[in-house]
Amino acid sequence: MAKVKTALSKKLLTRVLSVYFLLTFLVTLGQVFTEYLNAKSHIKDELQTLKNTFGTSLTRAIWELNFPQAVASAQGLMELPIVEGVQIRDESGSVVADIGLTSPQPDKLATTGQFFDHDNGTFSYSFPLIFEFSGRTSRVGDVALYSSFDIIVGRIEVGLFFLVGNSIVKTAFLIFLFLHAFRKMLTDPLAELTQQISQFDLNHLESSKINIYSKDDNELMMLQRSFNNLIDDLIHSQEKLNDAQAELRDANKRLDEQNLTLEQEVAKKTASLSQIMLDLERQKDELLNKQQELESEVNAKSKMAAELRKSHDELESSLKDLSAAKDQLVESERMASLGGLVAGIAHDVNTPLGIGVTAASFLQERLKNLQIAYENKTLSTKAMNAFIMESQQTTTLLMNNLNRASSLIASFKQVAVDQTSEVERHINIKVYLGEIIQSLAPQLKKTKHQIDIDCPDDLELYCAPGIIAQIFTNMIMNSVIHGFEDIEYGHIQINVSKSASKVIINYKDDGKGMSDEVLNQHFDAFFTTTRGRGGSGLGTHIMYNLVTQALKGNIKANSSPGKGVSYRISFPLRTESN
Repeated sequence: MAKVKTALSKKLLTRVLSVYFLLTFLVTLGQVFTEYLNAKSHIKDELQTLKNTFGTSLTRAIWELNFPQAVASAQGLMELPIVEGVQIRDESGSVVADIGLTSPQPDKLATTGQFFDHDNGTFSYSFPLIFEFSGRTSRVGDVALYSSFDIIVGRIEVGLFFLVGNSIVKTAFLIFLFLHAFRKMLTDPLAELTQQISQFDLNHLESSKINIYSKDDNELMMLQRSFNNLIDDLIHSQEKLNDAQAELRDANKRLDEQNLTLEQEVAKKTASLSQIMLDLERQKDELLNKQQELESEVNAKSKMAAELRKSHDELESSLKDLSAAKDQLVESERMASLGGLVAGIAHDVNTPLGIGVTAASFLQERLKNLQIAYENKTLSTKAMNAFIMESQQTTTLLMNNLNRASSLIASFKQVAVDQTSEVERHINIKVYLGEIIQSLAPQLKKTKHQIDIDCPDDLELYCAPGIIAQIFTNMIMNSVIHGFEDIEYGHIQINVSKSASKVIINYKDDGKGMSDEVLNQHFDAFFTTTRGRGGSGLGTHIMYNLVTQALKGNIKANSSPGKGVSYRISFPLRTESN
């Protein structure tokens, strides 16, 4: 009996201590892991702080292509205790600096600050280098700062020794308490209980009850009561057992009868299940056939998807070619407009220059005749007076025509330079409108159309004048070519005003107008009603882009058949300061 007692105590004590050791180990391990995570979190925060400290200088060095400075900054970072490695890349993904313990980075540059764990016991913090210039941002590269497991362990090494030592001391103290408590509260009472239970006699149940002396009403006392109650129940059960044996014999007879009935029911159910299995086999064959049909359909759809992808790629290539052709056509439209302006101005300048040449030739001939008369001493007062009068008339005619030619060339030069330049300057809008209309005089003088301008004399803009010239040239020439087609006397009204901090332009002609269908496509690229007669469909599209993108404004067109076309343009009033 002593052998059994000793084994039970050891098992109980071993299990209790094993559970305690396991819990202590898990708690200690959890504390160590928590310390590790806290230390790692602090290091990550310090790495993020380094981004604010070194990010600006690294960004400027990469932006200025000063790679030696970037390498020097990386070497400076390596002097910090938490940094094991530094990797710097430029905007193309090329490595500028790779120092210390590093790992390959993703091909794509970092867009935000991110942490990565690597297989070689390191972890890194990657962040982009963003350069700000004139309110715009540009990503010039990224930086990866590396730290390692060894640095984390070095930070928590003292804490780890303290945690382990504390666990060892608590464990030794609790082992002593467990040994004393087990012997006093479990080993000795169990020995007494075991001795009394070993005297159990099935034939003398009443004398087999146990009696333990204990001051506390504990589990052993409950075990004593339960064991004694069990003996009482066993005595009662023996009495019932005899009665149950008789009832069991009767039940066996009834059970045999019931088994026969069940066998008959099983036979019926088996036949029904066989029929169900046949039906399931048939449904299985049908499902297999449907599966084959679905596989065939999936293969066909896969081929169709491949063809659609190929068509999509071809459409993307065509779209790129179309975009390039569109840009070329826009430039051609501008050059064609400027070429027409040059041709018209050249024709208008030829007229006053021709008159000037004729007047100069006439004056040269009169001077020659005067010189001959003077040399022959036949020069009379009357001839001299006639020469002076003719010279005055000729020089007046010559000066007027030369001034006219000079004015035409000056207007043409200003408008032509503005249309090919994007340089911004101050312009008086009313004066500049006069120059635009004068540059269009070669086209307008062939017609009897009238242009009225209502504009404040002191309204000045700060912009690229070529934008204003292109917008008004497109509107006026659209009215002349399209709106006044088959109309002899056309009328154009231009009203320019200032409202708060905006410039508002109202343009209206009394031409033949447009239908709703044409008006809906009025600003679309390549849409024209004169296809095949020289129209490219880019004039109004260029005008729309200049207003909405270059001037940051908006434009709206209204028209109906027989009632002309009107444009309302508004854009912010800019000065050189804003």
